[in-house]
Amino acid sequence: MSHISTAPARPEQARLEHVNISVSDPHRTADMLERLTGWTRRWEGPAMNGGRTIHLGSADAYIAIYSNPAVSGGFAKGAPMNHIGIAVTDLAAAEAIVRAVGYEPFNLSAYDPGPRSFYFLDSDGIEFEVLSYS
Repeated sequence: MSHISTAPARPEQARLEHVNISVSDPHRTADMLERLTGWTRRWEGPAMNGGRTIHLGSADAYIAIYSNPAVSGGFAKGAPMNHIGIAVTDLAAAEAIVRAVGYEPFNLSAYDPGPRSFYFLDSDGIEFEVLSYS
């Protein structure tokens, strides 16, 4: 008698397609990320509840940058997201761009076997980690 497995088939490996963040000024955030990453605006326009969204990224993945003027108050850092990681080839150039935009890098580090990296907070308190495996 043969054994027939009743376990579900393992799905094909998934990929992250997009992340959606809320910001106070979608153009400011998109402009900064364009300079830092070289990503392009895939789409932008009106969004739900009278908001505006910019999709910024590559052909495979993007960040949806959403804003709604009807939403008042700030955004709590890390509630519930901790940070967004962006891999670059030239960490020093990325740090220079972040400083030129007016943000202050912190926690500059390198650890084995991981990448060299730094963090910064944008104008809305969203934490980004910029890292390089080069």
